[in-house]
Amino acid sequence: MLLRRCRKIKRENSDFAGFLTLLDGSQYGYSPCLFWRQQMRCLRIGRIIRRFSAAAFVFFLALPLFAQASPQAAEPQSPQAQTTQSAAAVVEQGKFILHKFENPIGEETYQIVRDGKSLAVKMDFKFTDRGSPVPLSATFRSSEDLTPEAFEIKGQNSRSTSIDEAVEVQPNQVRVRDREKWTEAARPPQFFTIAGYAPTTMQMLMVRFWATHNSPAELATLPSGRVKIEPRGQDVISAGGKNETLDRYTIEGLIWGRETLWFDAHKNLVAAVTTDAEFDHFEAIRDGYESALGTFVGKAGSDGMAALADLSKGISGSRSETLAIVGGTLVDGTGKDPVPDSVVMIEKGQIIAAGPRKDVKIPRGATKIDARGKTILPGLWDMHAHFEQVEWGPIYLAAGATTVRDCGNEFEFITAVRDAVAQGHGLGPRLLLAGVVDGTSPLALGVERVDTPEQAKMWTDKYHAAGFQQMKIYSSVKLEELKVITEEAHRLGMTVTGHVPEGLTAFQVIDAGQDQINHIEYIADIMLPLLPANASRLDRLKASGDIDLNSPDAQKAISFLVQHGTVVDPTLALFEFFTANTSKPPVSIEPGVAKVAPELAAILAETGPPSPAAPFLEKAVQKDIAIVGALHHAGVPIVAGTDQTVPGHSLYREIELYVQAGFTPMEAIQAATVVPARIMGLDKELGTVEVGKRADIIIVDANPLESIHNIRKVEFVITNGVMYNCAELWRSVGFKP
Repeated sequence: MLLRRCRKIKRENSDFAGFLTLLDGSQYGYSPCLFWRQQMRCLRIGRIIRRFSAAAFVFFLALPLFAQASPQAAEPQSPQAQTTQSAAAVVEQGKFILHKFENPIGEETYQIVRDGKSLAVKMDFKFTDRGSPVPLSATFRSSEDLTPEAFEIKGQNSRSTSIDEAVEVQPNQVRVRDREKWTEAARPPQFFTIAGYAPTTMQMLMVRFWATHNSPAELATLPSGRVKIEPRGQDVISAGGKNETLDRYTIEGLIWGRETLWFDAHKNLVAAVTTDAEFDHFEAIRDGYESALGTFVGKAGSDGMAALADLSKGISGSRSETLAIVGGTLVDGTGKDPVPDSVVMIEKGQIIAAGPRKDVKIPRGATKIDARGKTILPGLWDMHAHFEQVEWGPIYLAAGATTVRDCGNEFEFITAVRDAVAQGHGLGPRLLLAGVVDGTSPLALGVERVDTPEQAKMWTDKYHAAGFQQMKIYSSVKLEELKVITEEAHRLGMTVTGHVPEGLTAFQVIDAGQDQINHIEYIADIMLPLLPANASRLDRLKASGDIDLNSPDAQKAISFLVQHGTVVDPTLALFEFFTANTSKPPVSIEPGVAKVAPELAAILAETGPPSPAAPFLEKAVQKDIAIVGALHHAGVPIVAGTDQTVPGHSLYREIELYVQAGFTPMEAIQAATVVPARIMGLDKELGTVEVGKRADIIIVDANPLESIHNIRKVEFVITNGVMYNCAELWRSVGFKP
């Protein structure tokens, strides 16, 4: 789940000892093999509600400043943000409860004090994420109108990344510190100081500054960047036994994509729905409003999708009811020979004809798309997504993914996003959902706890009632509850995917009824020979690279998976990305790194020197690729999934790695089209370009059967009856085509 702001975040654990610490994935809520995903996160990466008067909003947000200038003003005071005129000159203080995946994990407190003609703000921000403390502190000094004078931030912004930056404002210049290095620059005419999603208080102050300084279309920020702040309307929120009308805003530029914030009538920030420095859902809720958390999350999702729906109207393509794709080479995904000079006829989003041009009659009035020299393919699938912000919608479509399986998300957010897309009110691929559950432990994720059989059944029933197709097992679920989940899910017609929880093996969870396994490392684990009880983490890494696929252990594992019909989404591109270092830069592994949005580019490209473990890591990943090839040839269903990694581009890399593993190009494409459609029970309507199926189609400017790398050349994507220009979709979220 990727990183945020384009500020120079120091990578922790870059030495060998640190590498081995990360290899002990238990501190991150995973089995040791799955430390990769968390490290990746630390490297990478209703707008339709009525508008209200911007002038009125500026007035209301300015009132705290008037109160600061005139301490005797009889301004009504919010019980949650106490404004006082005490002898200590405290003008405001408050507290936010911090959440990850809606689970309360910490708090942020702030205090604003008058100091002469200046305001001094002190912020303390700390949470504990899956057993790891993440402390952060910041100070801010400004004039009474919030014009910055000084800013400093220091501490952790994720479990394995830190920040240490400062800004000093002088009459004609600014001095900026990044750790020990100071630089100087001319003072911008208008700016604010802020460094990412946290502390939340800085976002509140930034919006107040923006509102009282003519609400500029863009606002420069220091140490770096620019932000856009947009009023989005009002919402009536129920909290504390009363209804309250809150003003809703979005901010773009602090992270990749949008954040959603709400302010009360007393100009205080009430809630912020964003993503953190690990690309995970993150919420800061003012003390007293926690009961409305789910409402805030759902409204953020629906509002973001509404904004993208508006954006999509400006993207070129075709919304013609009848569409004819003419002259391209048709690779229908069934395994049949390609059809040169073909015609694919689409009417109202359905394929009504597909075949040689001479056999297909094009009706009068149809919109013709010239596909000469291009290849027509089924829309791609990403079977391991985490759709944690609305910007993933355009990204997936731009990459040619017309269906994605979300493997764990916030209930209110993902259902709002799914429904918006399905109803034509958003911009994104079809979403199939796996509802995540976990057991209580210091390493637990989210709020969906299954510590008893009753809870296991309750959550399975709730997800089923909400239209989820699957259950997703996370890393602290116990075997007894897992059995209840699989039994209830199967009774309801759902399937079960997920991790192998701590203390269990893939053999155990599959015997308990788990249908699918996320991540190839769990399969590699059951192919290892028995290691000594005192084997070190490095010993296990070396052993992973030395797995003999012809050994009794490996053959037992393969036969077991075949017999049980277990489906595997290996996420090879994710693990390969962790082999990057200064001798093997990330862009050499995934060229898409050079095309991502600026907020992501520096983080994804940053890496450290090779560690002493690098050769063993490289060998282990190559063995993972070989394992996937062996599973495929034995008949184990393999489905393409990315677990995010490099947005959009890693789906291409996943498909390329399957060819490296021994798939034919057609088989690799099928792993991202018809095989997942079949696994999800949708192959009668999706997965191939055949008459009667939905028109989920991509047009590629080359033939990936000739070279699988050509899969990266997607020019147009068709879904839900609309054809989009992929280059414009990429640009819509700050990426380069």
